[in-house]
Amino acid sequence: MLDYMLMPFRRYADFSGRSRRMEYWSFALLNFIVICVLMFLMFGLGGASGALSSLETGNPSAIFGSFAGGFGLLFGIYWLAVLIPSIAVTVRRLHDRDLSGWWYGGLIIASFIPFVNLLAGIGGIVLFVFLLLPGTPGPNRYGPDPKDLGAAQAFA
Repeated sequence: MLDYMLMPFRRYADFSGRSRRMEYWSFALLNFIVICVLMFLMFGLGGASGALSSLETGNPSAIFGSFAGGFGLLFGIYWLAVLIPSIAVTVRRLHDRDLSGWWYGGLIIASFIPFVNLLAGIGGIVLFVFLLLPGTPGPNRYGPDPKDLGAAQAFA
């Protein structure tokens, strides 16, 4: 499973081909674990205690000071490091369902438009369902089936 967690880093900006559900959801689990650890370090070990104490004095923007500190900076660096692999593995996962990766780009762009954001939220639920469903069996227009490695090598 660790191999699947790290595979999107090896295929860093590869937007072609297909990715299995195991690769996508293992990478999502890795991101969840790392973000939980970073949040625990940032808030649980007192890294944000100064910001939270100034929040009590009436400064509502003080919570953002916790993100400017050491663990907050580490959180930002991690977010930048996984941004492109996250998009790439999502696009490859959509390719496994024989869908264009532009659907994902359209949802991201639509989420920034007022009032269309509600529809993008519904589209996010549809995207979530697409990511849960199994890929199309056999080769499709984006490449061979990643589950059937024997057939993939036979066509190579």
